[in-house]
Amino acid sequence: MVDPRYDLARITLSVLFLAILLGASLWILRPFLPAVVWAATLVIATWPVMRRVQDRLWHSRGLAVAVMTVVLLLVFVVPLWLAVSTIVANSGQILQWGETLTSAGLPPPPGWLGSLPLVGPQAVHLWQQVGDVGLHDLLLKVRPYIGSVSRWFIAAVGGFGSILVQFLLTVAIAAIMYAKGEQAAAATLRFGTRLAGARGEQSVRLAGQAIRGVALAVVATALVQTALGGIGLLLAGVPFASILCALMFMLCIAQLGPALVLIPAVIYMFAVGGDLVWSIVLLVFSLVAMTIDNVLRPLLIRRADLPILLILGGVIGGLLGFGLIGLFLGPTILAVSYRLLEAWIDEAAPGAGGAPAPPS
Repeated sequence: MVDPRYDLARITLSVLFLAILLGASLWILRPFLPAVVWAATLVIATWPVMRRVQDRLWHSRGLAVAVMTVVLLLVFVVPLWLAVSTIVANSGQILQWGETLTSAGLPPPPGWLGSLPLVGPQAVHLWQQVGDVGLHDLLLKVRPYIGSVSRWFIAAVGGFGSILVQFLLTVAIAAIMYAKGEQAAAATLRFGTRLAGARGEQSVRLAGQAIRGVALAVVATALVQTALGGIGLLLAGVPFASILCALMFMLCIAQLGPALVLIPAVIYMFAVGGDLVWSIVLLVFSLVAMTIDNVLRPLLIRRADLPILLILGGVIGGLLGFGLIGLFLGPTILAVSYRLLEAWIDEAAPGAGGAPAPPS
């Protein structure tokens, strides 16, 4: 009788059966996987907050779950939902703006510009030169690409109905994870231990730290920048402020920053806005919004100990590969992979229990 440990046919068929079973399970769960991953990311990132809320609500897990679910709706889901719905609802107008952008140059210089002491006439002359020659030629060169870029961005956002379903699934799954968080964490740690012993358990803990760091570095910075820029747009009375805020939030999530929205808005206010005071107010808010990430993001990334290039590559690659939800999945997956690879390399360092150091 053949020893089962050395029965090659039996081992091969067992592995093949497990692979087929795993592949079929993932295929069945494929529509829900983005919502599950997104919910897990949000729950892991906000789990300490949920525990503090539970302590303040008479140690009631049910009340804490209800509060955190509402918070997720208001802080994470609603702004993104409004951003996507605004962009999709106004997609035709956005495309029309992009295609007709080159039909006119800069407007005439405002009256107050020429009255500035010393530099007024020169500023007016420069304004006219840029509007008549430089800007016109530049816009003519980029005109063929404006429509295609706008259509690509709107296509990447995807259908509004499917995104709404993903949002609802994310909130529902996150509520379940909040309610059963300890059991889920214990099961995940047991799976990691069963898979790779102590190294598997350490990998699970490193993955949780990486997910929390990405959520803090990407989402928190984008919310702060969008809030500051949006306040400036609303106070200055810029037309279509809601659309601009939606675009600004998407650009901040994609690590492109709010400058692509705020700089044209500031130019518009100084050129045709008519109110110099509110134009200056918008300029101040724009400068703060565009520069605060230089202070806030390094602090958050330093706390998470993740390279900025990793987050930047994750959000761009995630958007191209998975659509809107890839903005969050991309940096999370790269951060987890980076953490695990870093831990694996450190195991071979001298004194870390890995390979001995070469003789000197």
